[in-house]
Amino acid sequence: MEGSMAGWFEQFETVVGLITRYLATGVEGASGIIVGIAVIEAVWRSVILFFVQHERPESLKEAIRLRLGRWLSVVLEFLLAADILRTAVAPTWDDIGKLAAIAGIRTALNYFLGKEVREEAQHVAETKITGPLRREQG
Repeated sequence: MEGSMAGWFEQFETVVGLITRYLATGVEGASGIIVGIAVIEAVWRSVILFFVQHERPESLKEAIRLRLGRWLSVVLEFLLAADILRTAVAPTWDDIGKLAAIAGIRTALNYFLGKEVREEAQHVAETKITGPLRREQG
């Protein structure tokens, strides 16, 4: 009885490990697709801005950069989730160390990218608010 229970548990653990690895791979694949689409969109908008709109206000360039930055931030979160999934089932100390390093790097990248996006978005918002006032005063 104990042998069959232990065998069943090992099989269950194997299945859970496989499902978790497949999920992690799926999340990584989705992240790659999202980055690809975001980059294509940014390139497309940049080409239109460069060739079609002769007056290229900096705010339009910043809008393209901010949108791409937001998508990259989302992808970093997804990739961190995939890394967590990979180490969720029976991790070794080596796996935990690698996860800690990867999580630290990705979290730092995401923090600074998010900070830059927020600061630029705030700057754009302030420009929209104070822009009409400056024109009226001038």
